[in-house]
Amino acid sequence: MSVKTSTARTVTVATVQFEPIVGDRAGNLAAIDRLARAAKAQGAEIVVLPELADSGYSFRDGDEVAALAGPVPGGPSAETLCRLAGELGLYIVSGVAEQDGDRFYNSALLCGPEGYIGKYRKLHLWNNENRLFRKGDLGLPVFDLPFGRIGIAICYDGWFPETFRELALAGAELVCVPTNWVPMAGAESVPEPMANILHKAAAHTNGLYIACADRIGIERGQSFIGRSLIVGPQGWPVSGPASADREEILLAQIDLSSVTETRTLNSFNHLLGDRRADVYGSQRPTQERGTK
Repeated sequence: MSVKTSTARTVTVATVQFEPIVGDRAGNLAAIDRLARAAKAQGAEIVVLPELADSGYSFRDGDEVAALAGPVPGGPSAETLCRLAGELGLYIVSGVAEQDGDRFYNSALLCGPEGYIGKYRKLHLWNNENRLFRKGDLGLPVFDLPFGRIGIAICYDGWFPETFRELALAGAELVCVPTNWVPMAGAESVPEPMANILHKAAAHTNGLYIACADRIGIERGQSFIGRSLIVGPQGWPVSGPASADREEILLAQIDLSSVTETRTLNSFNHLLGDRRADVYGSQRPTQERGTK
């Protein structure tokens, strides 16, 4: 089964915002099934789901992670998502809890009409994730799909400009971001979440489409902010942001062929070509915390 697009470079992207329930893998997968079908009915060709959408997020301990995680590919969540993608004839990017032997990763699965395509393991772990998961060890892969080149990042990865720069330099045109954004310090009195600001800036400075699918709700005392959005390569939202507290599907038809043109700002300037790698491209030792 193949995905039909208006042109080889145009695709309709959906971000699905909902409330996974920690510990209820069957219920979460059922919600994903319902929402993916709704997105497909609205024209979606690629569906982006939240971080750890199959398992929930606020784990009590490593034993709970072990009970909910599975291999990617081959585990219960991966098999269910790949079957769904095949049945609906679309691409799915979903956060999943991955088990690899005795190691666990906060990962994202990419599958499509023909089945499993690949995965990404979160590089930058947030707070208690450091007690439960290993840091990602697969780098920042870019996947060739019929309509363009797709990268993946997860949540806190978005706080590091290098994430999106590396993906852009590797040829990514769309970055899919499963996320579980939480409230940031000082955000109570401002209208726009820092997460939205960061991802609009990343899209603008790299000439990328970025599709962020957040979750909603309060889980074991941890609140999540919603506000999913899809950003164009000039940094402006093309859909959303979504609400802070409602289940929503955002859709945007995007033309990935526009990325190359967008990166050329004028006859002199190019977003990637103007980089002064001779000055700041080399790796430097990380300064120890608390020192100057």
